[in-house]
Amino acid sequence: MARALRIAMFEREVRERLSRAALDAILDRAEVISEGQRAERGGKDSYLGSTMVTVDLDSMQDVLREHGDAGTAQRLAALMRADLTIKARMDALACREVLRVTNTRPKGVRTEIQIRAQGSRVFIDADVEASF
Repeated sequence: MARALRIAMFEREVRERLSRAALDAILDRAEVISEGQRAERGGKDSYLGSTMVTVDLDSMQDVLREHGDAGTAQRLAALMRADLTIKARMDALACREVLRVTNTRPKGVRTEIQIRAQGSRVFIDADVEASF
């Protein structure tokens, strides 16, 4: 075994995260579909539904530097799952969608989200509960 005569003074670490500007652009251009209805749960007026966000990377080639292929979609989905702002962004989007669907501003909104990639698309699915 060779003996090290000199050691490096500095260690390097490379980390990758989503660009805020790119995330804003991606979510602004994503397709959003919501469904659900008001219901009474435990004597309280509430909303139960889902909001589905589809990010088609192929359609975003004019604003994104990276290729909109399956590998990029997998990478984007993984980074979105690790991003600390996605939950708050999806809660805000779900709140707007509940208002749009019911024509009533909710007092509170809770979401459970799942993010996955398929081909060059990323899907963000949110189960939504809102109270009025």
